[in-house]
Amino acid sequence: MTLSKDPIHWIRTHCSRMDHGGCALLVGVSGNAIVKIKGDPDGYLNRGYACLKGMRAAERLTHPDRLRHPLRRTGARGGGRWERISWETALAAIAERLLEIRERHGARAVAFCQGMPKGLEHFALIRLANLFGSPNLVAVQDVCHAPREITGLHTCGFYPVADFHNPTSLVVLWGSNITATNEEGMIASGCLRSLAGGADLMVVDPFRTELAERAALWLPVRPGADAALALSMLHVIIGEGLYDADFVENHATGFADLAAHVAAYPPERGAALAGVSAEDIVSAARLYARSRPAAIQWGNAIEQSPSNFDAARALICLMAICGNLDAPGGNIHAEEPPALGLGPFVRADRIPNKRKEMIHAHHGAIHRLMTVPPTYFKRAVLTGKPYPVKAAYVQCSNPLITWANSPETKAALMALDFIAVSELFMTPTAALADIVLPAATGFEFDDIGHYGLGHGILLARPRAVEPPPECRPDLDILTRLGAMITDPADWPADGAGLIEAALAPAGLDFAAFAEKGYLKGPERYYKYREKGFSTPDGKVALRLDGAVKMGLSPLPEYREPPAAPDFPLILTSAKDPCYLHSSYRWMTRLREKSPRPLARLHPDTARDHGIADGDPIRVETPLGAIIQNARVTDRARPGVVVAAYGWWFPEASADALYDWDRANYNMLTDTETVGKAFGTPALKGIPCRIAPVDGLDGEGARGRQ
Repeated sequence: MTLSKDPIHWIRTHCSRMDHGGCALLVGVSGNAIVKIKGDPDGYLNRGYACLKGMRAAERLTHPDRLRHPLRRTGARGGGRWERISWETALAAIAERLLEIRERHGARAVAFCQGMPKGLEHFALIRLANLFGSPNLVAVQDVCHAPREITGLHTCGFYPVADFHNPTSLVVLWGSNITATNEEGMIASGCLRSLAGGADLMVVDPFRTELAERAALWLPVRPGADAALALSMLHVIIGEGLYDADFVENHATGFADLAAHVAAYPPERGAALAGVSAEDIVSAARLYARSRPAAIQWGNAIEQSPSNFDAARALICLMAICGNLDAPGGNIHAEEPPALGLGPFVRADRIPNKRKEMIHAHHGAIHRLMTVPPTYFKRAVLTGKPYPVKAAYVQCSNPLITWANSPETKAALMALDFIAVSELFMTPTAALADIVLPAATGFEFDDIGHYGLGHGILLARPRAVEPPPECRPDLDILTRLGAMITDPADWPADGAGLIEAALAPAGLDFAAFAEKGYLKGPERYYKYREKGFSTPDGKVALRLDGAVKMGLSPLPEYREPPAAPDFPLILTSAKDPCYLHSSYRWMTRLREKSPRPLARLHPDTARDHGIADGDPIRVETPLGAIIQNARVTDRARPGVVVAAYGWWFPEASADALYDWDRANYNMLTDTETVGKAFGTPALKGIPCRIAPVDGLDGEGARGRQ
């Protein structure tokens, strides 16, 4: 919505395409150029807050290295040789190859790959896959969102979202560094408003974050040991009778089994497993149980280990027995505003046996997981099991950097017969494609934010400027490609038609939606008191008997990682507030603020290894090694290496895939062992070792030496 007709026109929109946090922005436009971006003080989620990435986002639109024309590979895959082609030629080539592979190997031999969902394009891609006949939408939900959401659906019937819109007594930031990396719908300003309103703060994080400095209690949990800490807190709460007896009696099942189970996790054992003192475990349990209501803002750090199902289950049990589920100021069931349901939008009716046909179904993954974990996709490509996979269409994603076990990822991409990528810039993954399509970036197309994310809100993202002539929104790309490889009758003329279909139940067209800015579902709490929870018996399953049918434990457990004596340190990672996963490293002003990949070490750890601040160091796990630069800080936990994630180097050469292996965290992560529920590899809590690297300057050097 344009707010004035001054020389600078101010347009109200929300972050999009490269972010999904949900900050409302005021975008100042002169002509067809963005001249200023600032947070919108009327934004429902952010109230004027905007992160550094959002305020610098306009640089993407005019960057000289931005992709501006469709490209076709002319040399060997990864050789960096391309020719410019027309959109008609590019789409025809993609359609021809995908249809050819479907004819030879079946529709499921084509995978459609998405990174972090940013907008409606995620669900349009699922629609394309379903109409094409492929059950395989490959995405990173196994390490982001799905373990919390789907575990919640099985345990209490919904995804428990922290409520920062009502007064709360306690905010628990569990694996969520919210002032540095906002999650979808969980904006730092909401948390800060709760704290300003008098809420206490507890932080569970191996790194002493900015907010840990302000916390009543900071628990520096050992990476990967979240389930052990939560189980020990449950031991204290149940043993001291601090739980909500009325809730447990009337709205939960399996309490006696849970109580007997957590008896094996007294604070002393919890301290040994989680690396937190027994006294702090007792204090944390008492603080959480006595704070009514209390909101746990759980970040995806808890999801990035094979035991994520158990960690999520243990935390939901904490929420439940303390009466904080669907309580205002607790962890709520956010009701959605009127919009087209996901099933009709993605045309789920066209592939009724999808759940049984998806790649991960053959590995016995948890029910309701509707995106294929990357590890299982790669295994199918490399082994042909459970069936051959020969092609991939990729959007909003850079798998070579962001998927675990990057050498395996490269092998899988190289093994595919055909790859098409829609991107903003040439990335290491795009450099391996056969066809690269230049996408429109945020502020250049209309979109809907937060559709299908379970936060009870839809955000209007009207365009601020027009894209370059040959850059197109993913929604438009998908509608055109869809009409070429599926029945054209199932597609509108362009992406605008998909937006209007999604909004139709609200009785709004996009212009009216943009005028409103957002839609919010009804605010109703304690719904279970009238109609129970959306579980088979209407109660929270503290003991989840349905898990047994899926080969999972009905009670949350903690399993210690295997010992690795030659790798005595513990590796974890952290996102950089200047970047979003692997994005933005081409942006000058952000790169100036964060020019190098930094591995943060406690002074004691650094001293024991002869490392000084700024030194290039070799970080090694049983899989491989990379070079990053040491940042010595007492915020890190002794014995833990907090490495940088998402690094590649746009300034390097295309034929070297932009030095994809020099500092890339996923050169260190393995996929040999993954969690049964979600197919998740260990991205946290990995045994590692470090050493100084002689003869290098502070910029570091190529890894895997």
